Amino acid sequence: MKILVGYKGVNVGKALLEIAGAQAKAFGGEVLVVTSMVGGGRGEQAKVLEAEANLEKAKKYFDGKNIACRTHLLIRGLEAGEDIVNFAGEKGVEQIIIGVRSRSKVGKLLFGSTAQIVILEAQCPVLTVK
Repeated sequence: MKILVGYKGVNVGKALLEIAGAQAKAFGGEVLVVTSMVGGGRGEQAKVLEAEANLEKAKKYFDGKNIACRTHLLIRGLEAGEDIVNFAGEKGVEQIIIGVRSRSKVGKLLFGSTAQIVILEAQCPVLTVK
């Protein structure tokens, strides 16, 4: 079983890793830890380095539990939700685990939500963690 974790390393990040680890152990699965960024240009080098460091921490977490894990930093010019859904399809992912933040209804209406896009467009089950 391939489990994709949409990961930024903040907020509910630890809970995402714990749940993905439990799922992977229960089903003999592999975890794909993914961070998606739209840009990646020179002005964003610090963000890229931070994302890579967060992915490395996630990899160490799974390595320490003997769970197969690969990390992916996606910089493909897509919004995060669309990128995660596309990547999951490309890799034959069977479950996506993502965090959701509480925002006002107006904020979600104006700015959309990565989680909302993933939930509506993914071709596999999506588990959300608050």
